[in-house]
Formats: sequence, C-alpha cells, structure tokens
Amino acid sequence: MPPSNPLPPKENALFKRILRCYEHKQYKNGLKFAKQILTNPKFTEHGETLAMKGLTLNCLGRKEEAYEYVRRGLRNDLKSPVCWHVFGLLQRSDKKYDEAIKCYRNALKWEKENIQILRDLSLLQIQMRDLEGYKDTRYQLFILRPTQRASWIGFAMSYHLLEDYEMANSILDAFRTNQMKGPYDYEHSELLLYQNMVLAESGQYERALQHLHKFSSQILDKLAIKENSAEYYLKLKRFKEAEAVYEDLLKRNPENVMYYHKLIEARQLTSTDDKVAFFNIFKAEYPRAIAPRRLQLSAAPAGPVFRELVDAYLRNGLRKGIPPLFIDVRTLYEDKQKLETIEELMLQYLDNLSKTGHFSSVPEADLPPASAILWVHYYAAQHYDWKKDTDRALEYIDMAIEHTPTLIDLFIMKGKIYKHCGDPVSAYSWLLEAAALDTADRYVNSKCARYMLRAGHHARAEEMCAKFTREGVPATENLNEMQCMWFQTEAALSYQRLGQWGDALKKAHEIDRHFSEIMEDQFDFHSYCMRKMTLRSYVGLLRLEDVLRSHPFYLTAARVAIQVYVRLYDKPEPPAAHAQSAVTENLAPSELKKLRNKQRKAKRKAEQESALQAQVQVKREQHHKARAAQEQGDPEAPQLDELVPDKLARVEDPLEQAIKFLCPLRTLAADKIETHLMAFEIYYRKNKPLLMLQSLKRACGLSTDNSHLNDCILRFRLWLDEHKDVAPAVATVLEQETLNMFKGRSAAQMTEEFASRCDGQRRAYWGARALYRTRPAAAIALATSLHHDDVSIQGCVEVLTSLRDGEFGPCEKETEDYIAACREKFPYAKAFQPPAPPSDDEANHVEESQVKEVSASY
Repeated sequence: MPPSNPLPPKENALFKRILRCYEHKQYKNGLKFAKQILTNPKFTEHGETLAMKGLTLNCLGRKEEAYEYVRRGLRNDLKSPVCWHVFGLLQRSDKKYDEAIKCYRNALKWEKENIQILRDLSLLQIQMRDLEGYKDTRYQLFILRPTQRASWIGFAMSYHLLEDYEMANSILDAFRTNQMKGPYDYEHSELLLYQNMVLAESGQYERALQHLHKFSSQILDKLAIKENSAEYYLKLKRFKEAEAVYEDLLKRNPENVMYYHKLIEARQLTSTDDKVAFFNIFKAEYPRAIAPRRLQLSAAPAGPVFRELVDAYLRNGLRKGIPPLFIDVRTLYEDKQKLETIEELMLQYLDNLSKTGHFSSVPEADLPPASAILWVHYYAAQHYDWKKDTDRALEYIDMAIEHTPTLIDLFIMKGKIYKHCGDPVSAYSWLLEAAALDTADRYVNSKCARYMLRAGHHARAEEMCAKFTREGVPATENLNEMQCMWFQTEAALSYQRLGQWGDALKKAHEIDRHFSEIMEDQFDFHSYCMRKMTLRSYVGLLRLEDVLRSHPFYLTAARVAIQVYVRLYDKPEPPAAHAQSAVTENLAPSELKKLRNKQRKAKRKAEQESALQAQVQVKREQHHKARAAQEQGDPEAPQLDELVPDKLARVEDPLEQAIKFLCPLRTLAADKIETHLMAFEIYYRKNKPLLMLQSLKRACGLSTDNSHLNDCILRFRLWLDEHKDVAPAVATVLEQETLNMFKGRSAAQMTEEFASRCDGQRRAYWGARALYRTRPAAAIALATSLHHDDVSIQGCVEVLTSLRDGEFGPCEKETEDYIAACREKFPYAKAFQPPAPPSDDEANHVEESQVKEVSASY
C-alpha cells in the first residue's frame, strides 16, 4: 500500500537514508536527515518522518521526546503502517507487549502483507503465549513466504504448541519432502529429531519408533536415537528390545543411573533378591563403576547382605578419601535398620584402626593408608551431626583437625556443625579459618558469606563477596547485576529476621526483577532458534519459562515479601519524622541521657563513614555512567525505579503489593499448601470471604492435617460469626461450601478439638494460638512445652518470637522461663543465649535487641 502522504523523490531518498541509519545504529546521522526533511515548510508535520525521528530518539535514551514525536506523527498520519509500527516498537522497548500488539494490528489494517510487521507481531505473540494469534500470524507468513524455511518451521511449531500434533507432523513431512535439498547436516538432523519429538508427544510411539529407524542414517545424534528408541520400546512393552538397547547404552556409560533403573523395568525385576543379583552382574562387568555398587545398597534390604555390601562400599570410599561419601550414602539413613548397621560399622572401623591400623579385627592383605582414620573421623562427625548429637560430632571433627590441620573440608564441616546447632557466629568463624587456607576458593568464601548473613553480619558478608566481584563497584550492586540470587535470598531472610523490613523487601524485589529479566531474555531466541533449527531446545526453553517462577529462589523471595507486607499492614512503620519522637517520648532522664550519648557516638561514626560512602558513591556513579554508555541505543532497556528501603517499608497499600507476589504462586506453586495459607492471610485482612473460602478449599485439597490450616479454618469460622451482614447470595455460597469444612462444629468446639490434638511442637504452637482466645494461661503452657519428640531450634524460635511480639499477651516471666528451658535443651543455639555486646565492627550489623532473633532459621 503506498504511503498516505508520499514524499517527493528528494525527501523520499532522505527518508530511506533515515531507515538505513536506524538499521545500522547510526542514530545521530538519522536525526540529521530527519531534520533536513522536517525543516522544509511543506513537510514539517510529515507523520512517518516524525515517527522515525521519535524512534531514533528512543534509541538515544530520550524517551519523552521520542513518544512526543511518534504521537505527533500518528496524529498527522493515522493511516500510516509505518507510524503504527514505530509506535509498537516504542511500546515493545518499554515491555508493554499488549499495547505493542495492538499497534502492530493497527499497522496491519493498512498494510496486511507487510512481512516485517507480521514477524514482529509473531515474536510478541509467542512471548505473551497468545498461541492462537501466533498460529494465525505464522499462517500469513507461510502464505507470503512459502519458500523460506522459517515460514514452514514457525507454522509447524504453532500447531505443536497448541497440541495439534497431527497437523504439525503433516507440515514437517511436507517441508522435508518438498523443500529440503542439499547434504544432510546438523540442522536437518535436528529437524528430524524435532519431528520425532512431536510424534512421541502425540502418544504415537510406534510411529515415532519407525520414524527413528527410517531416518537413523540422517540423524547425527546417535545417543538420542538409542535413548529415544529404548524409551519407545518400554512404552510399547517390547521389553526384550528395550533391554538390548539399555545394555548397549550401559557399555557407553556405566555411571548413568537412569539406564540401570530403565533396564530393571525392561527386565521386569520386582523382588529385592533379583535386583541385588542384577547389580552383581554389572559390578563384575564394570569393576570401576560406582553407580551399580551404590544402587545395590538402595535395593538390598537391611540385614546380613546389606551389611556386607555397605561394608565394602564404605571401606573403598574411606581408603580413597572421598569427602562426599556421607552425602552419597545419606539417603540410606531413611531406613532405621540401615542407619544402625552403618553406625555399628563406623564405630568398628574407629576402634580397629586406632588399635591395629586395619578396618577389621582380622588383618587385611592390603593395609589401609594412614589417612583412613582421618576420613573415618570426618564421616563420624557428619553422621552424628545428622543425628543432632552435636557434642559427639564436634568431638570427632576435632580429632580429624588434630590429625590433619591443613585440610579445608574439616573446617567447613565444623562450621556446618555449628550452623546446624544454631550458632551461626561460630559457624562463619570456622569458615573463615577454611578460607584462610585457600583464599582463592570461591566456594568456601561463598559459604562463609552465607553463614555471615545468617549471623546478621551483612557488611562482613559483602566484604567477603567483594573478593570475587568487579573492583571499584560495591559488592551488592555487582552481585545484583550478576543475578546472584543465593546471596539475595539469604540477605532477604536475614533482614526479615532482624526486622529491617525495607531492606528485606528490596532484596525480594531485586529477585523478582531477575525473574522478569530472564523472561525478557527469551525474546531474542524466538527468531534465533528458528534460524539455527535448535527446535527441541527451543520448545524446552518455552516450557521452562512458563513455569520459571516456580523456582525455589522466587518462592523464597515471594514468601519473604508477602510475610513482610502482611506484617507492615498489621503494624505499619511510623513516618520517619515521628520515629525519633516515639523513641524518646516516655524515657526516664537517665535513660534519655544514655540515649543521647549513644546518638552522639553514632553521629561521629556516621561522619567517619560518610567520607567513605562519598568515595563509594563516586565509584558507583562512574560505574553507572559506564553501564549507560554500554546500553546506549538499546531499545530493550527501560529505566527501572530505584528500590529505596524506606519507601518500600512505608507503602500505602501493602496488601496489594503482597498480592503481586502471590499471583504467580497461585498458578505455579498451587501444589504447595503454604501458597494458599498466605493467600488466606492476605484476603482475611482484606475482608474478602469468598477469596478466603477459595484459599481454604484449595489448601484442604492438599492436606487436612496441617496445623496452620486448622487455625485458618477456625479464624474463618470466627470471622463468619462476627460478620452476619454479608450479601444473601454470598451467605448462601458460604453456608453450602463450609458444611464439610466446619462439620457442624461451633468455634469453641473447634478450638478445644484443635488444642487436644497436639502431638507435635508445631501442632502445639498453633493449637495454643487458637486456645489463647478462650484460655490464655493454658495456651501459654501448651505453646512453651518442650516435651514433644519433634522439638527443634526453629520451632522454639517461632514460639519465642510470638511470645515477644505479644501474641500471647503480657507474659514476661513465662518468656524468661521458656528461654532458660530452651537454653538447657539447645546449649549451643545463639537464639537463647544472653546477647553479648557487639564489637565496634559489628555494631551496625546486629543490635542488642535483635541478637536473639539471628538464629531464627536454624
């Protein structure tokens, strides 16, 4: 379609030069040519030129001017596909994909066969997973460019993603027979494997198998042929053929655990004796392979056979000095009898090695190395640490360190023992010892930084990480740029424990932005994978991105954010101007004097630090300028708002902010009861009965035996008793849907029943919270009981936090008694120790009032 406002030849040539300058990223030259056209009085309002000038300005980072020029261009030429296309590109650069799609559709109204606009539209549609729209657009591209390979592949994939496998296979067959010419290379091989993937996903395993056999000479990935063939044989219950293929695969890689499991399935072995005999065959056939020996331990039942097998396995690992030996066999500990057998053998090794230098009382032909006793001590420390016998674990790790004081693994293990017993400060102290033995070991330094965060020492953790970040840039900024999410999740949890809500939310939002960036990064692959024919990997990428926010890092960040926002709704942070007056309002003169002295010292320290902060700020600005220079001209890099902790902690709508984190969880973590309980907590505060009911029903569908869920059901019952003024239609729904949930019980009956089923610490805690509404004294006694078998440091800290927060009313004496009882039960846990006065370099990390909360995650 010709332009609605055509330019004369001279100006048209200039306009084409603007387009070329944009394509070659010569933006300043493009502006010069646009100026030459727009300075002509006849064309000062030429729509397409104004739009291209706006697009060029956008690439130079001048967004406000860019939008102004593009909108002017649209006003002057609403029927121009160029103007609409450019407006869509601007919207796309700001990640407003829905708006960009509307702009592209408007552009196509005036030029239906514009290839570039159709391609851009298809990229946005697959990015937004508008699969029906994507299919229609790929069909138009296929009709317009039937000779291009990308047209066929995109058209076939649009049907595949919609699970129309037969149509997708038909298109691929037609393309392969009519269009494929030349030698059979890697790209052709990938196309055939992709077609085979389509057949397999459609459930046509016989056709998929025949397809593999037919084109096996043209497929270069021979391993994929064998693995897929074996899988299809199993699906078709052709066990003999599957067995032969898996035996062949084991010759290629005898350490692949999956091959052994599949071969057992192909041989239809069910009894433990048959499985033990099965692994004996492969132990003899592959004497150096570890996988059959380890899998045999899991298959063998506890008893003499298992004892003999695990004895040989442990001796081999201890002779060779394999540090992760315990981690390797730890899953066997789920069987109590196997655990006892391993412990008995280990103690036997210790006794015999110390007396005779052999593993057994009978001298062996092959004398164990001198280091064997070291690795037995190391294993024993891990064993007793797993059993939560801290004293014995420390005893054995100290023996190991005394034997070989230069082995890094020993110091790491001692740090882990202290971490598990609730002493993060001692834990990171021992990790510092390990780091001193090898300053270039990133793993040890990262582990040490993680423990420092758990101890609440953020500045020290940043200093430790700064050894491996870009010089001249603050460590936290560089870690954020590198999307180092393990650090940020640990920091978020640490700030939450310390009550620094704004900082915790900042880290949670940073993690959320990382996941958004990962989602955006897939955009470049939509066209790349079509071009390079990496189609199987591309489909895997799309499916991964669809469930990206189900990753544990996001789940942790979302949980922190939701819990903090709910807490800020319940107890809002005071405005900054009133915070100081609230602190000094009711202080006695002597206490006020002490506070003033402390403030003066803090002021002097702040002045000393301000100079250092100024230097850091200069480096930060230089770094940002360098980044801006690198990103200049990148239309896909919108400027993000700065995350300021104070602003985040004082948002006007904390529950709405919490819902933003909740929404992905309700879709991608719907199988976790915690998701629905957090949803209930939010909607309970928003007084949304139907949404509360929905959350509870979904939670009940996952488990009816969750103590937190029972408390939520009770609170919902109490809410309904207090709110009789709901709409009649809503009341009818609530009455019908809660019949199975309440089972005709009143709130008082539910409370007593709930409190009576307290056979564990967590049940007792939530039962006590319910009981507090009617019998406060009994509730406190129930919550502070330590007579349960599953009592843990984390559970005790949760109870202690509730007591201090006033959830059980004023109970100072009971709190002190509870702390003393916990200290006796967990003597190493810092959470129950009197707070030690912080040293000068720790003063800014852990306040005295927060020391007891540092160990909340242990």
